Amino acid sequence: MAKIKKIFICSECGATSPKWMGKCSSCGNWNTYQEEVISKPTTTELKRASWAPKEPAKQGSKPVLVEDIQTGQRIRYTTPDKELNRVLGGGIVQGSLILIGGQPGIGKSTLMLQVALKMDKARILYVSGEESEEQIKMRAERISSTPNNCYILNETNIAKIIKHTQNLEPDLVIIDSIQTLSSPFIESMPGSISQIRECAGELQRFAKTEHVPIFVIGHITKDGSIAGPKLLEHVVDVVLQFEGDQHYTYRILRTLKNRFGSTDEMGIYEMQANGLREVLNPSELLISQKEEDLSGSAIAATMEGMRPMLIETQALVSTAVYGTPQRSATGFDLRRLSMLLAVLEKRGGLPFAQNDVFLNIAGGIRVDDPAIDLAIVSALISSLEDVDISSKICFAGEVGLSGEIRAVNRIEQRIQEADKLGFEQIFISKYNLKGLQLEKYDIKVNSLGKIEELYQTLFT
Repeated sequence: MAKIKKIFICSECGATSPKWMGKCSSCGNWNTYQEEVISKPTTTELKRASWAPKEPAKQGSKPVLVEDIQTGQRIRYTTPDKELNRVLGGGIVQGSLILIGGQPGIGKSTLMLQVALKMDKARILYVSGEESEEQIKMRAERISSTPNNCYILNETNIAKIIKHTQNLEPDLVIIDSIQTLSSPFIESMPGSISQIRECAGELQRFAKTEHVPIFVIGHITKDGSIAGPKLLEHVVDVVLQFEGDQHYTYRILRTLKNRFGSTDEMGIYEMQANGLREVLNPSELLISQKEEDLSGSAIAATMEGMRPMLIETQALVSTAVYGTPQRSATGFDLRRLSMLLAVLEKRGGLPFAQNDVFLNIAGGIRVDDPAIDLAIVSALISSLEDVDISSKICFAGEVGLSGEIRAVNRIEQRIQEADKLGFEQIFISKYNLKGLQLEKYDIKVNSLGKIEELYQTLFT
C-alpha cells in the first residue's frame, strides 16, 4: 500500500515545506504555498505502471565533443501554417515539448486542431481531456473537410496516454490540456501543482526518448500567467502565448521562450466562422480605412521581431473639464506617454498640462517598440492643433528626453514595408541616414533631428 503524506508546495518555484509558511524561503514570494497530498508508490506499483522506451538507454555516460555529436536526419517538421512556423523559428523540432497558453475561448484548441487537420502527410494524435469526440468532430467539420491522419483520444490518465502513443507511433502529439491530466502515482486532484509537475515530467521524458514533438495546451490564471508551478515553463522547450481581445477578430501568437529560435517573433491570425485565417500582411488589420484625413491620427512603422508592421496611432487632446487632467492609454505604456507629454511641454512649448489626453493604438494591439514615439508625438500635436496628417505619411523614430529624434533599428525594413504599401513619405531620424541608399526607394524619406523640426515641417 502506498504511503500518503501531506506537504506544502510553492506555486512559483516548486519549493516544498512540511508546514505552511507565509513567505517562501526559496523565491521570497508571499502566500504561494499550497497543500498537496503526496502518495509515494511502492516498488511493485512502479514496475507495473512505468513505461519503457523502444530503444534502451545507453548505460553510463561520458563527455563528448560538440563536433562529435551526430544529429538526426530530419530536424524540423514544417507545418502548412506559415505563422506557426515563423513563431517556432522555422518549424517543429523533433522531440520538443511546446506549451501554448491563453485565455478561455481565445482559440487555442481551434488552432491546434486546425494544425493537426492540415498536416495530411503526418500521423497526429489529438488527446482531449475537456471535450468529447463528438464535440471535436463538429469543430473539425467546421474548419476542414479534407481527409487526414488525425486520431482523437479521450483520456486523462498520463500512463494510458503514453501507452496509446507508443502503440500508434504518431509524428505529433497534442495534449488539451495539461491541467486535466493525472498520474497514477499522485493522489492529488487533476490540475494541482503535483499533478502538473508529474505529468509534465512524464511528457518531457517521452518526447526526448521517442523523439516525438508534443504540443501542450495550458490554462492561464486571472493575472495572465500560465496556471500551475513555474517549473512547468522551465521544463518545456517552447512557451507560446495566444492572446487577443474577444471583441476583435484578430489573434496574436507570441513566443515567450524558445530554445530553438528567437523569442521576438509574432504570428497574427483572424478568427472566422471556419477557423483561424493566417494574416500574412498585418497592416491590413492595424490601419483603419477612412475616406478623409482626420486630426489626431498618425501611422507608425514598427517592428515585431523580424516582421515590419504599420500601425495607426490615435490621439485625442481636449480641454480638461475637471481640475486634474486625465491621462489614458490603450495599447501603450501610460508612463511613457507621460514622458512624451513632458518632453512636448518642456522642449516644444506646447500646452498639454491643462488638457485631457487619450491615446489608442488602433486594432487593440499592444506595442512596445520605441520607434512608435515619433508617430505618437505627431498624433498628439495633430489633435492639439486640430491639423490633420496625410494618410500617406508614416513615422519611425524614438524621442529622447531632450527632444531629439533618436535612431531605431532595422530602418531599411521599415522603409521597404511603407514603400510596398504605397506610402508617399516617411519621417525618420537623421542619425539613421548613414549607409542608406535612398535612390532605391520610391517613397520620400524625410530626416529629422528634433521635435521642433517635426512641428515646423508638418504643422506650420
